[in-house]
Amino acid sequence: MKKLLIINGPNINLLGLREPKIYGFKTYDDLCRMIEDYAMILGIIVEIYQSNHEGEIIGKIQAAYGKYDGIIINAGAYTHTSIAILDALKAVNIRTVEVHLTDISKREFYRKKSFISEFAEKTILGKGFDGYSEAMKWIVSN
Repeated sequence: MKKLLIINGPNINLLGLREPKIYGFKTYDDLCRMIEDYAMILGIIVEIYQSNHEGEIIGKIQAAYGKYDGIIINAGAYTHTSIAILDALKAVNIRTVEVHLTDISKREFYRKKSFISEFAEKTILGKGFDGYSEAMKWIVSN
């Protein structure tokens, strides 16, 4: 049975409160339930992790070595700033899909660069919660 680690970065825990015109009104708990329900449909095991701290995210990625078949990561704002998260993903060399709720390529100029995409096998933009389902299905199917 495949095991996936789903990592969410800073402020994703504030879904439903954070800029609802951009992110909508569904909460982080809603996202977690959707991921867990879809994992059951796919017959896989998922661990969902969220942190607002770069070092904790890096530690979680490092601890994933040898334990997971894939990582799905929405690094939030660290997407655009953290070479350290990119280096951790490269170090553990676990198949990775990058997900963003919004289409970062159509947002502010400073959100257009993603360090994560330099390693991720696939990047899914602007599909909201459905981006996580697509990422899970893609890892399981490929």
